[in-house]
Amino acid sequence: MTGLCLSISEENKTQGEDDKMSQYTVDVMIPTYKPGQEFAELLPRLLEQTYPIRSIRVVNTGKKFWNPAWEQLSDKIMVEHIRPSEFDHGGTRRAMAESSDADLLLFMTQDAMPYDNACVEHLVEKFSLPHVKAAYARQLPRDDCRTLERFTRGFNYPEESDIKDAGDLPKLGVKTFFCSNVCAMYDRRTYEELGGFVESTLFNEDMIYAGHLVQAGYAIAYAADAKVVHSHNYGCLAQLHRNFDLGVSQAQHPEIFDAYPSEGEGIRMVKKSASYVCKIHKPWLLVTLFFQSGFKYVGYFLGKRYKSLPDGVIRWCTSNKMWWEYHGKIRKKRNRR
Repeated sequence: MTGLCLSISEENKTQGEDDKMSQYTVDVMIPTYKPGQEFAELLPRLLEQTYPIRSIRVVNTGKKFWNPAWEQLSDKIMVEHIRPSEFDHGGTRRAMAESSDADLLLFMTQDAMPYDNACVEHLVEKFSLPHVKAAYARQLPRDDCRTLERFTRGFNYPEESDIKDAGDLPKLGVKTFFCSNVCAMYDRRTYEELGGFVESTLFNEDMIYAGHLVQAGYAIAYAADAKVVHSHNYGCLAQLHRNFDLGVSQAQHPEIFDAYPSEGEGIRMVKKSASYVCKIHKPWLLVTLFFQSGFKYVGYFLGKRYKSLPDGVIRWCTSNKMWWEYHGKIRKKRNRR
């Protein structure tokens, strides 16, 4: 009889948790720029998710690149158009979050394709744990993904789910703050409590916020069962530009990154990648790895020291020249001194 009571109690508890999760409202936020076929496929996949989405809010840079037919797919789709000079990785997403009163905010990029119909559901499930206030999805490589990038996807997004908090900092270091707005969900109330995404940043708004989240005593969930297909085949120069922007963002937020530098994690990935290409008997890829890693490090090294660089060097190194023109406030302050 006791066992039956316990069984009923556990069943009621599970049912209560399921009911609570089903009551969460979810708004999806997608900033876009020249959206194309991938975005056209993304919208129906979001509308077909097993967990109901309340709205899909799009902020599109450049109205001439928008297809009005996309808005006809569902009355859940809302779009706002901005000029290229107005876009900011932090500020644009911050404004999108301020437009919503949903319980959970799901930020995605226009080229992240849900692997199945349960992606949103699996992310929502992570918020059944009271200390989890952010959750991000696993990224799977595309069919055309090159060998080294395919390994990097697996390195950063393993098969096992995880929960990370401040207790993991001695072991994981900067990886504790890892969270990707390619597909990441946030508890809105906690987001507002902590001030949300920074108003202006060249890059890395997700990890900056995740760092503040961990420092405030909350946890980040990596949901390996929530999967999106997303990868890029960046060349050496593109890697330099991206890592320059990464270095700048970290230099601008020493409260997060000074105590936990990224260099150690980068070296670990290079070693793992070298071991992998030897294991699969493709040693010639070591040359590619050497050059890519070198360009990444040069970009990151310069980005961390951007305040001492001439304007021309910054414009060449960055992947977002317009941001420096319209949003680089720290740069402007430095020039006035």
